[in-house]
Amino acid sequence: MPSRSETLSAEAKLSELAHAARRLRGQLVQMSHTARAPHLGSALSCLDILLAAYGGALRIDPHQPWDPCRDRFILSKGHAAAALYVVLAERGFFPREWLATYAQPGSCLPEQMSPGCVPGVEAATGSLGHGLSLGAGMALAGRIQRRDYRVWVVLSDGECNEGSVWEAAMFAAARQLTNLVAIVDFNRWQATGRSEEVLALSPLADKWSAFGWQVTEVNGHDLGELQQAIDRSLQTGQGPACIIARTIKGRGVSFMEDDNNWHYRIPTADEVRAAHAELGLA
Repeated sequence: MPSRSETLSAEAKLSELAHAARRLRGQLVQMSHTARAPHLGSALSCLDILLAAYGGALRIDPHQPWDPCRDRFILSKGHAAAALYVVLAERGFFPREWLATYAQPGSCLPEQMSPGCVPGVEAATGSLGHGLSLGAGMALAGRIQRRDYRVWVVLSDGECNEGSVWEAAMFAAARQLTNLVAIVDFNRWQATGRSEEVLALSPLADKWSAFGWQVTEVNGHDLGELQQAIDRSLQTGQGPACIIARTIKGRGVSFMEDDNNWHYRIPTADEVRAAHAELGLA
């Protein structure tokens, strides 16, 4: 049982993460406006997942980003690259000032990520369905090389339409890749409609379980619940783990929440001000 001081320390860290989440949501809204770049709703839905991972279990040193023993993190839903950029900058992988160049000509922060475009970016993603296969290969390589790193892959729920995701899921279970964790950003939307209306995803947890994964479902915007699930995900020793994070597209800005128009819409200057006021950043 944790001591009182440990409990207070954990609470302080969660409070710090919650404050960072508000500030970084404001940053994402501004970046979308400045760069005229879409996919803001997708970035806002997965931000808490990334903060929980980088604020806890991930063993990655921003001062040694290519350490061969580092944990690997892949944002398979690469259209939400802006969310990964703001979290990497927050953790000190590169200067925050670079965020102002997001999606600009010649920037090292492209709208769709390329391998090593900045420290901390492991792979090119955005062509959906590839991230889990990459992660499974990295996890198997770690076992062969006798390195104890872990591999984390964040997917979208719409991405689970892709057959390549399930091929990778079968492969990971067959090889008992206990060093692999998939986190599904289950915001119930994809580009053209509700995920459930495009293809029958439900029951999603049962599908992953049937493929041999250890499955946990959590509130994807509860930082404490997310961190606990992430911490537990590598302790089963019974195969790869999947965390299904129930999220809201556009989370944090009331007029963007659960509105799929923000998959493509760019916020106006007035909408940026309104979002910042709502987030307490005005």
